[in-house]
Amino acid sequence: MARVFETGKGVYMAHVYYGDPSSEFSQRLIQTLITNGVDIIEFGIPFSDPTADGPVFQRACYRALQNGMTPAKALRGIRLIREANKTVPIVVTTYYNIVFTRGTDTFLAQISEAGADALLIPDIPLEESSELLSRSKEHDIHLIQMISPRTSDSRMQKIMAQARGFVYATAVPGVTGVRERVQDETLSFVKRTTQYYDIPILVGFGISRPEHVTPIIGAGARGVVTGSAVCKIYERQLDDPDAALGEIGNFVASISQACSQS
Repeated sequence: MARVFETGKGVYMAHVYYGDPSSEFSQRLIQTLITNGVDIIEFGIPFSDPTADGPVFQRACYRALQNGMTPAKALRGIRLIREANKTVPIVVTTYYNIVFTRGTDTFLAQISEAGADALLIPDIPLEESSELLSRSKEHDIHLIQMISPRTSDSRMQKIMAQARGFVYATAVPGVTGVRERVQDETLSFVKRTTQYYDIPILVGFGISRPEHVTPIIGAGARGVVTGSAVCKIYERQLDDPDAALGEIGNFVASISQACSQS
């Protein structure tokens, strides 16, 4: 994980929900992302009630689950990605229900064995994650913390004290989804955060254009995250999503280039 932050360029993480609309397409999609410059894969295990996600990713989760995606199949997907890409960091994103029902130790052991490097769970607050924090360290899995523009200074201090790998900063309060512009509140939030803490900050939620990247990295973030923007491209042609891979590759390359130049 640390390697990608040592290159000196902006880091690009891309989030996909595995199995939308099929495992086979997700494998080709993730390979397209890596080939065109994505530094970290955020591998989403679909959940029926994705409360941190907006309509685009809600539809992605629904389609994946309707098409038979399960946590076990997702674990096999992680293994395939790791076999094909030995060094790209993989951050598993899912909701706590999936971790709880499998058992914390079992889930962490399984994603570690499959090749994941980190875990992000949007619906578990820091105050309720003590077991997950301690167990994740035992399994050498970074538990990624999240902050938002509404996070108080006192709460941020507690979160940063537990953070490992990097911190995911949401550009806006609310849920995932494409936004038109980067808000001044976002830039002030990033500057406030990076002024006091050394751990890398990646900014997601709403990043959908190359011109969004420069001001965010200029404010002190180490990189950006895209998610819904890629899903919106292929969901326009779900009967043949492979036809969208060329457009997705161009989009990803444009974000990666903006990261490199920022």
